[in-house]
Amino acid sequence: MKKINKRRVGGRYEDRAAAFLEQKGLQVVERNFRSRTGEIDLVAKDGTYLVFVEVKYRHTSESGRAASAVNRRKQSVISRTAKVYLLSRGYGENTDCRFDVVAFDGENLHWIKNAFDCF
Repeated sequence: MKKINKRRVGGRYEDRAAAFLEQKGLQVVERNFRSRTGEIDLVAKDGTYLVFVEVKYRHTSESGRAASAVNRRKQSVISRTAKVYLLSRGYGENTDCRFDVVAFDGENLHWIKNAFDCF
């Protein structure tokens, strides 16, 4: 049985999500931002908004839909990491922000704008 490289598969779906968002008019400004608090898959600009994007992929629905993996705990990690991003990149505390999820269930893409509120 061939072992699956999850990082490579994840990167492929992050590439697809970035291309999709750019087709929709967003500008991806950073990928895979990492800090001690966690990681943000994509950071994009959408008009005046800075958008923090979590990309999730599920090959099958056996373990649930991809978007359901962005639970409260994951949302909290993303929110804390977004605060670090804002500080480290010199954004003010009044920066308009949004948290989106791009979920792939098999090959079906679902874009959930403003998927959750944090801060």
